[in-house]
Amino acid sequence: MLPATFKLCAATSYRHLRNMTGLRRQAAVTISQELSKLACRGTGPSTWINQVRRRSSLLSSRLEEKPFSEMEMSYIKQGEEALQKSLGILGDQDGWKTETVVDNGDKVLSKVLPDVGKVFRLEVVVDQPLDAVYSELVDNVEQMGDWNPNVKEVKILQKIGKDTVITHEKAAATPGNIVGPRDFVSVRCSKRRGSTCVLAGMATKYGAMPEQEGFVRAENGPTCMILRPLPGSPSQTKLIWLLSIDLKGWLPKTIINQVLSQTQVDFANHLRERLAR
Repeated sequence: MLPATFKLCAATSYRHLRNMTGLRRQAAVTISQELSKLACRGTGPSTWINQVRRRSSLLSSRLEEKPFSEMEMSYIKQGEEALQKSLGILGDQDGWKTETVVDNGDKVLSKVLPDVGKVFRLEVVVDQPLDAVYSELVDNVEQMGDWNPNVKEVKILQKIGKDTVITHEKAAATPGNIVGPRDFVSVRCSKRRGSTCVLAGMATKYGAMPEQEGFVRAENGPTCMILRPLPGSPSQTKLIWLLSIDLKGWLPKTIINQVLSQTQVDFANHLRERLAR
């Protein structure tokens, strides 16, 4: 026979677990409802974005058992906010203007948003399966400086759960030092559901990485990469990159626009070379 006190503790623990399960279920329902509202707000978003939003949420994967601190939760929320805003921008097909079209089909589009400024959208097809591209951009993000000349260094400052990281990135000097040394501190959120991957991010503040001497602290975001297999060709990956960036300092807009659109084109080429190896 079990002691009465043990039975009481066991019963209490069971009710607690049952309540926690109910809370998680309620949170999942609430998130699903919010995603449905987001989908209704968009003005004609493309089918694949609606599919991303419907899959029980790219904005919140299943609640993890490990509790997070208040600060960690704020970073997770920032990453989800970046993802939400990015999908909203990409879902609106109106107003995009062509910046660059390359012979291989790569293209860069742009539009001006009242609350964000000018954003750029790269659309390319990479002759590698999605898993290879995802692994390079997420699992091996700290190696980006090895193959992308526009990036000097990427360092993960903190991992939060399985989807969120804080990174510090140093940009390489531009030819002729047109744009001086810049660095970024960002929160990054990676979500994968089925055959669609979303990598989102935005600028954040991190106490252990204050502004560095010799660098101007620029700001990303919202920014986002969408990866999905090319329809009818699973060995190829369609990549869409939304780039929104504030380089800070005084720089003519014409130079900024030229640098950013060229940076996207160069990125696609360097990524292909990396994966081909």
